[in-house]
Amino acid sequence: MSEFDYDLFVIGGGSGGVRAARVAAMDAEAKVGLAEADRYGGTCVIRGCVPKKLMVFASEYAEVVEDASNYGWSLQHGPFDWENFRARMNTELDRLEGVYRSLLKNAGVTSYDARAVLKDAHTVELSTGETITAKHILVAAGGHPLRPDLPNADLGIVSDDIFHLEKLPRSILIVGGGYIACEFACILNGLGVEVTQYYRGAQVLRGFDEEARGLISEAMQSRGIDLHTGTDIVEMRCAEEEDLTGHRESDISMGATTHQLEALRNGGGDRDGPIWVKGSNGNSRVFDMVMFATGRAPNTGGMGLEEAGVRLGRKGEVVVDKYSQSSAPSVYAIGDVTDRVNLTPVAIREGMAFVETVFKGNPTPVDHDLIPSAIFTQPEFGTVGLSEEAAAEQEAIEVYCTSFRPMQTAFAGRQDRVMMKLIVSQETRRVLGCHIVAPNAGEMIQLAGIAVKMGATKEDFDRTCAVHPTMSEEIVTMRKPVRTG
Repeated sequence: MSEFDYDLFVIGGGSGGVRAARVAAMDAEAKVGLAEADRYGGTCVIRGCVPKKLMVFASEYAEVVEDASNYGWSLQHGPFDWENFRARMNTELDRLEGVYRSLLKNAGVTSYDARAVLKDAHTVELSTGETITAKHILVAAGGHPLRPDLPNADLGIVSDDIFHLEKLPRSILIVGGGYIACEFACILNGLGVEVTQYYRGAQVLRGFDEEARGLISEAMQSRGIDLHTGTDIVEMRCAEEEDLTGHRESDISMGATTHQLEALRNGGGDRDGPIWVKGSNGNSRVFDMVMFATGRAPNTGGMGLEEAGVRLGRKGEVVVDKYSQSSAPSVYAIGDVTDRVNLTPVAIREGMAFVETVFKGNPTPVDHDLIPSAIFTQPEFGTVGLSEEAAAEQEAIEVYCTSFRPMQTAFAGRQDRVMMKLIVSQETRRVLGCHIVAPNAGEMIQLAGIAVKMGATKEDFDRTCAVHPTMSEEIVTMRKPVRTG
């Protein structure tokens, strides 16, 4: 009989934790327990990938209506019904949470709806008062969005809050230039919100391919997003009535709606009211809402990790080796809490590798090389491998790139452009990176990612027959490099 209550205890009911718990219980016949303090499904299912992608779908229908008339259809614009959409979205999230709970139950995993704190390297204490021991503990607690260190920053919302809004604002300031900021700027703009975006850097989407970043930035602005780079908030506070004095009625999109003005006159001025913001560009404006998308941090605070011998990094992340093992041999960690590659499919693979290593006697290092990813801006951005800039620092390269107006939107009279780009090693001829900016780029990069992961050369791409007429055929028809370096 084991000296522990469980062979494995998982902290966190997100995608990575649930997958590891299920596989350990079903394939390795381990006795597994799992604690989740919030909703099952974690960031991805409840407050990230899934609801965000549903909002992306919703935001794209306005352009469909506009384009339809050029294809012979007579459709009419109607107001976007946020309440109806949100109700349907919440129903879907409830369904998915139920699926996660059922998967754990059917696998024989014991679930605890409670917060877990480590007492030592083999013991957790639950918020229910129970104390549980385990031979192995897996921390998969995820992360959370950050607010900047700024007076009155609590007046703004973060990405977790966007899904719970009772109604959409007329105007919003989004602060940040990463993928979350840019995605929500495009989403809310597509849903009819007037969007302003501040980013303190020189260009949005830092770290990604420079040419792709530039094209996406141009597309966002052409769609009406008021993007200000090199700009940050200097000061923010609840708007006062004099802040709105002098605004024309048409400028109230910068400020408050009628009922909010009335609230100000009646002594209002709370988080639900308009917010006055002064930017480092010298402009001061009033917005219905401010959203911060200025980074995320691992959920490790108050978990007793360091007291249990687990070393944390400077961002609070659990420091692990290539097998996801922490400095406490019995404690492992996967997913966003390790701040390695913060993507749901990566967390799932880390969970699978953990089970192989610990419960199947097959030491399996986590593979973080050549991970495809997508950013759901409008247009989308799909990427795998090295950017042109990173590849050029590493070795001599050839760059194959084309940008053009795709048939579907060009026929409808839109000026949208797409981009297909390959980064190729001059020495080995391997494709080091593939970058696509186009509608449905996420779907395309998944397939291109297989070839890049297999080590395909530019000549392998060239030997592949094109599918015509498609946007993606350009990936296999680019014959001459546009530049070398």
